Amino acid sequence: MATHPERRLRAVDLAAGAGISVQQVRNYVDLGVLPPVSRTESGYRIFTEAHARALAVARRLAEGHGWARTRQAMAAVHRGDVPAALAAVDAGHAELERERAEIGRVVAAFDTVAGRAGPAPRRPLRIGAVAELAGVRTSRLRLWEERGLLRPARQRGTGYRVYDAAEVRAAQVVALLRRGGYPYEIVEAVLGELRTTGSPQRVRAELARREQDLHRRSLRRLRSSAALHSYLADLGLASR
Repeated sequence: MATHPERRLRAVDLAAGAGISVQQVRNYVDLGVLPPVSRTESGYRIFTEAHARALAVARRLAEGHGWARTRQAMAAVHRGDVPAALAAVDAGHAELERERAEIGRVVAAFDTVAGRAGPAPRRPLRIGAVAELAGVRTSRLRLWEERGLLRPARQRGTGYRVYDAAEVRAAQVVALLRRGGYPYEIVEAVLGELRTTGSPQRVRAELARREQDLHRRSLRRLRSSAALHSYLADLGLASR
């Protein structure tokens, strides 16, 4: 690791420059977020511009990756374990890719069911009629209820299951998606969107909003990773 003679800084100056407390600076040293410090003969920590640079990088890294992953990556860098630092940020990018794929699957599943359910009944239906409309056995509807996908009411006095228009629609959606081979987690996501927004148009708008939010977070995470790369280059570790 390259070393350079640099002017000393006080912990209070380092803290003020970053808008944090002196105790946080000390904690970052202990956690490895900042490089190790030497001490004066009287035991005071000696900080330099290297610590100020590391703190600036850590804050930029946290903007995209969060503090938990930032602590992991920076500590790895400062103990010389570059592969571990890269693995930490790679995991962050992989999370976004999984989220992107999940949104894509939900969009595709929603497109599968949009406009394909039959007309809503004018009055609540019992389980047999709902099974016929959805094209499944009543036992399948009971299974989906056990999984929390369907929420039929119970008829007062008899205890029979009764499905209002929303639950009939939900049963048809589940049936369509399961016939299409979609796993239960995707079915749950689609139903959750429909129950929350109440209309297909609002579902599409919400999914589009999530895609835009993911795009922004992806760019922010990319900038954070670039800051880490620059830091590794400054330390002479980027070519390993």
